[in-house]
Amino acid sequence: MARLAKDLQHQEKTLNVLINNAGLGTAGVRHESHDGHELVFQVDYLAPFLLTRLLLPLLERSAPSRIVNVTSIGQAPIDFDDVMLKHRWTGVQAYSQAKLAQISMTFDMAEELRYRGVMITALHPATLMPTKLVVGRYVPQSTIEEGVRNVVQLAVEPSTAEVTGAYYEDGRAARASAQAYDLQARARLRDLSESLTAPYVAKAAP
Repeated sequence: MARLAKDLQHQEKTLNVLINNAGLGTAGVRHESHDGHELVFQVDYLAPFLLTRLLLPLLERSAPSRIVNVTSIGQAPIDFDDVMLKHRWTGVQAYSQAKLAQISMTFDMAEELRYRGVMITALHPATLMPTKLVVGRYVPQSTIEEGVRNVVQLAVEPSTAEVTGAYYEDGRAARASAQAYDLQARARLRDLSESLTAPYVAKAAP
């Protein structure tokens, strides 16, 4: 992520939209990254957190700009005593807490960026689209086109140009799980995230 952000800042003069959409699903076995972090938390949450942080200067220079975090209706509170789920790992918990972390990050950054011309939103694009995470495990309930349409709505449509700090489900503003609105929990998550990604922020420095 640090290299990607550095390359983008060198190669691109503007960046008007950043869509964070990479992720892992509810795998059956707990894995750790090379950094020693629980893999779903790192890929689904820490990676977009880091990339967004590193690209903020370019996004601010390109304002008005937008950040869209593609998350999920499946959300679970973060256990700050065992964030990496070393003691009670399940795929569903790993995935759901990472998705809630994305929403918490969205709300937290919205406050920080409110007067900088950068809008940030999160959304559950559609339920069980026929993606690689779904096919063969669940019965699809939505189409890829529905999900794309809802992402595009927040990314580029004029009707959402001033929307920030919001969570959407299936194209409409919705209420996320309670922990995302807890200011103390958001501050704990921010401090943790900055600590875990600090080595890569240092690597990305000019």
